[in-house]
Amino acid sequence: MATTFPTLLHSAVALLSGLVLIVALSIGTDQVFHALGVYPPWDEPMRDPWLNLLALSYRCLYGVAGSYVAAALAPRALMGHALALGAVGFVLSLFGLFAALQLDLGPVWYPAALVLSTLPCAWLGGALRSRRGQHRARGRENGV
Repeated sequence: MATTFPTLLHSAVALLSGLVLIVALSIGTDQVFHALGVYPPWDEPMRDPWLNLLALSYRCLYGVAGSYVAAALAPRALMGHALALGAVGFVLSLFGLFAALQLDLGPVWYPAALVLSTLPCAWLGGALRSRRGQHRARGRENGV
């Protein structure tokens, strides 16, 4: 079956929505932590491993949420859309890792962990959305 333009557009909107959510939440949370003095100023490397672990934890959470949104808005192939968003995140994280290797941005394990966690987080977001849809379908079958 040929893919129509509206389906492609719908898929692009699903992926872009998930990506915008991840980026907005990540940068917004970073900004709050910088403003509260939890993180060092933007122009200083963040060397404290606990702060890097904090950033990694909420980025993983936001990655799951963004992939869930991409899957929820997908016209079909929910898991495919979640993993496609994960692939975009993987590539972007690779760029971050390469930058960290060239510049003094803090510990290299942090961007490496982002690279390694991106696809599992995307899979989890897609799986959660797929599972929710299965529960709703079973509820309709059972008259709930």
